[in-house]
Amino acid sequence: MDNFTLEKRQLCDIQGRLFELALKNKLDCPLFIESFMNSKTAAALDDVYDRLQWAGEEYILEELNDEVHGLKKAGTTYSLDVMYWIGYTYRYWHYYTGEYSREIYKIADAKTMSECWLGFHTFDVEMAVDDLKEIYRQKHSPDK
Repeated sequence: MDNFTLEKRQLCDIQGRLFELALKNKLDCPLFIESFMNSKTAAALDDVYDRLQWAGEEYILEELNDEVHGLKKAGTTYSLDVMYWIGYTYRYWHYYTGEYSREIYKIADAKTMSECWLGFHTFDVEMAVDDLKEIYRQKHSPDK
């Protein structure tokens, strides 16, 4: 990606660390991911510039927790590697395609991302995004 600046790479890393922090805080991973990707908090990160982008993962998690009136503890968990990859990939996806977090989640929800991690985490991120979009197209094609 031509315009993949240092700042954008840092935001991908912050979002990866945010997803790791959710796991470390013993949050239900799929519910956290769904809540985050459909939140005003994620929409703020999608903006060209928002103060929240540089607040750090701890503050972002607090903002999300306040927004959804409490994130659910326990439940299903993913590994630290899976959580980081999902968070990083979702943010990169936004920069790569211009799609917003809410739209991205409709294409590749938490279950899809966790199931694809093993095969896709070694791919170039753009290739992983393209393949995730293709999986969605195949599942939702009119001839199915």
